[in-house]
Amino acid sequence: MAAFIGEYTGKLDDRGRLIFPSELRAQAVEKGGSYVVRKNVFNASLEMYTMEEWDKLSAQVKSRINLFSREGNKVWEGFNRDRAIVTPDEKMSRIMIPKPLLEKIHVRKEVVFVGQDFKIQVWAKENWISNAIPEDEFAELFEKLLGQPTA
Repeated sequence: MAAFIGEYTGKLDDRGRLIFPSELRAQAVEKGGSYVVRKNVFNASLEMYTMEEWDKLSAQVKSRINLFSREGNKVWEGFNRDRAIVTPDEKMSRIMIPKPLLEKIHVRKEVVFVGQDFKIQVWAKENWISNAIPEDEFAELFEKLLGQPTA
């Protein structure tokens, strides 16, 4: 399993390609492999998964919904929208994320790749900066979700 760590900036070239950070590529277990890129459900970012991690995530989602119910079917369809497979090229490690996905997260020129253990988030640089949670708010949320309960 890959453990992606770090933040790296990148710029779209004239053809709409991004150079996939070599540091993140080196952290991938599956060298030279493809990634599934999908729109994040909760914010204006993309998520990149190795094929192995995507298979695990898909299996987990499928196991938690009833595909034979209308709601379950809608969730499954929504989960499988706005995604693509990207493969870094051998020479320059460039990736071509489809333009509609980049437009959904409002990328103009610069992006930030954020390693998040089993996945990589891709943000428009402006959104990454403006979406940062203030430290005191993070500390409160961290304590609420993971800290010791108060008596």
